[in-house]
Amino acid sequence: MAVADDETDGLSARAHSLEQALLGSILATVPDALIVIDMHGSIVSFSAAAQNMFQYAESDVLGENISMLMPSPDRERHDGYIGHYLDTGERRIIGIGRLTSARRRDGSVFPIELSVGEVSDQGRRLFTGFIRDLTERQQAERRVADLQAELAHTSRVTAMGTLASALAHELNQPLTAIANYMEAGRDLLDAEGPVDRDLLREAMDESAAQALRAGEIIRSLREFIKRGETMRQPESLRGLLAEGAALAFIGVDSRGLDMDISVDPRVDKVLANRVQLQQVIINLTKNAVEAMANSPARILRLSAIPAPSPTDAGRVEVIVADSGPGLDPDMSRTLFTPFTTTKASGMGVGLSISQTIVEGHGGRIWASPSQWGGTAFHFTLDAVD
Repeated sequence: MAVADDETDGLSARAHSLEQALLGSILATVPDALIVIDMHGSIVSFSAAAQNMFQYAESDVLGENISMLMPSPDRERHDGYIGHYLDTGERRIIGIGRLTSARRRDGSVFPIELSVGEVSDQGRRLFTGFIRDLTERQQAERRVADLQAELAHTSRVTAMGTLASALAHELNQPLTAIANYMEAGRDLLDAEGPVDRDLLREAMDESAAQALRAGEIIRSLREFIKRGETMRQPESLRGLLAEGAALAFIGVDSRGLDMDISVDPRVDKVLANRVQLQQVIINLTKNAVEAMANSPARILRLSAIPAPSPTDAGRVEVIVADSGPGLDPDMSRTLFTPFTTTKASGMGVGLSISQTIVEGHGGRIWASPSQWGGTAFHFTLDAVD
């Protein structure tokens, strides 16, 4: 009987050893990083993929708090997230997953997809995090988006050519009439003898009427363009800011960047077109990071508050502030003018596009000095009750 028990124990041990070897093989080859932490946020397991992704050896991180792999604001708040879950049982990430950002050993920030699970073992609770680096995928998506944008640009240029031809044709008649009436008036003034005031008045009246007609043509064109209303729906502003910032960090040197996202809970829901608004956030965030390239302190703050101005009642004010060199006073007057830029390789259309998108949402956009000596861009959006 004892021999049989020994054989059973031997088989169980071999089976357990095989399972462990199989699990180790899977964890060593799976492309996603796997990190296991305890209830205190301390790292208890750090896979090979995690070591490659974060540039840390397992011995460097075991026993350390997981917040060392996070940028602000998650770095300072993570233990509070765990405590909140343990106290209330409210799942904000566990079993749900989300798009967020992580921080490598060199301080650079990159976008990730995070999925978190939970396991209990004899009263001990562990949390497993699977992390996928989205840098390459989002770069590919950006390349596809750039190609689509290029095609769309070509289409718009063609449409603009057609529109310009039509507009030139429509405006040609009133402009020609104005020129003719003005030349007739000049001839009346140059003629010898008394001026025929009635005839001169008629020429001036006709010129004014034709000028008004040209203005009506332009106004009707603007109304036609404005009818293409932006499709908007309720969106989480915190999610939009986090995802937009993560996308903006692709291909940008984010080492040593002190970033924080703060959204007043009263204004987290806004009425917006998700894709268009993310473009605004990407433009403003990239501009801020690039402006701070040579700054000793690189502070970036994305925040949202109830709009304080009475003219913006019922709206949300979003602020993207940095600690860069600030705006040149001469530049501030043409800030949103297309093709105006201080960048050596910039086209000068990012802020103009951002203004068009914000105004298409019924809001406004402006710039002011930030509290760190750089620039703060503000824009408003409609809040969702």
